Amino acid sequence: LDLNVSCIVVCQGAEISDEIIAQARRKEIVIIRTPHDTFTVARLINQSIPVNCFMTKEGLITFGMKDYVDDVKAVMATKKFRDFPVLDGNKSFLGFISRRRLLNSRRKQVILVDHNEKSQAVDGVEEADVLEIIDHHRLSSIQTIGPVFFRNQPVGCTATIIYQMYQEEEIEIDSVTASLLCSAIISDTLMFRSPTCTSLDEASARRLAEIGNINIEELALEMFNAGSNLKGKSAEEIIFLDFKQFTVNETVIGVGQVNSMNTSELREIKAMVLPHMEEARKKNNLDMIFFMLTDIVTESTRLLCCGPEALSKVIMAYDLNEDTEDIILRGVVSRKKQLVPTLVGALQQ
Repeated sequence: LDLNVSCIVVCQGAEISDEIIAQARRKEIVIIRTPHDTFTVARLINQSIPVNCFMTKEGLITFGMKDYVDDVKAVMATKKFRDFPVLDGNKSFLGFISRRRLLNSRRKQVILVDHNEKSQAVDGVEEADVLEIIDHHRLSSIQTIGPVFFRNQPVGCTATIIYQMYQEEEIEIDSVTASLLCSAIISDTLMFRSPTCTSLDEASARRLAEIGNINIEELALEMFNAGSNLKGKSAEEIIFLDFKQFTVNETVIGVGQVNSMNTSELREIKAMVLPHMEEARKKNNLDMIFFMLTDIVTESTRLLCCGPEALSKVIMAYDLNEDTEDIILRGVVSRKKQLVPTLVGALQQ
């Protein structure tokens, strides 16, 4: 240690005191303890090959933590290596993944809530094992490997179904969860004004409000004012704030919506969003974009649209005058029940 050697090899498994280890650590001296005698150690050292003689730094086949399993399998199938290094975002080594482990890998398990369309699901859902679907929308394109528990009810909000499940399982619901579920019902049903709202939605919301100790009318006013307060957001952020994508035959459409209790605020949003809709449509490879500016007080929607034939499809769907440019849909407040089915019908004709 006093000579500052690089490495000390201690033979025959001799004990090394903590003091010696501490001194070696301070001087960054490597200590190797071996059960072999001195002669055997000397012979093995002469037979050893430095790591840098067979390691390489270039052309490495590595994987990242966010790589999809199918992509990793495809690369492994073309190589003869048994193990492959896994790196983090900073290209630091995390560990190895082996062929054997990958073959036994379990799919991610997911439950789809409030949607059943692939385009609205998380990325990579086709590689996941879907266990359940709980929804209140139209049936669409999700495919599952095997039978799943599927619960779809024609109510105004999926939170109503979730509350039913709490009741059926006789699980007591805490005040925070009750408040969140109540808020969801208020939002989805526009405080019971939407045509999608059922008596079950309203009864569930009022019971949840009691559990959460909240005033529905006051909460609704605060929620809708906060939801339409879009200061600091770009036009594109506003368009995709509450946005859903649908595929009808081979036509891909997107429908966004903003709800407000303030007519002048909706006019400001229109002026901001309208010039950017065409750019957003092309950027996201959509055939058409429809944007609903819904006035909760008057229970009507000003509909903005862009894309080839978008305006003509709306005119046909709602039987409007052919020279209509400013589209006001009286009594239309629900994207799910009043707008999308009508547009889908027009697109299918």
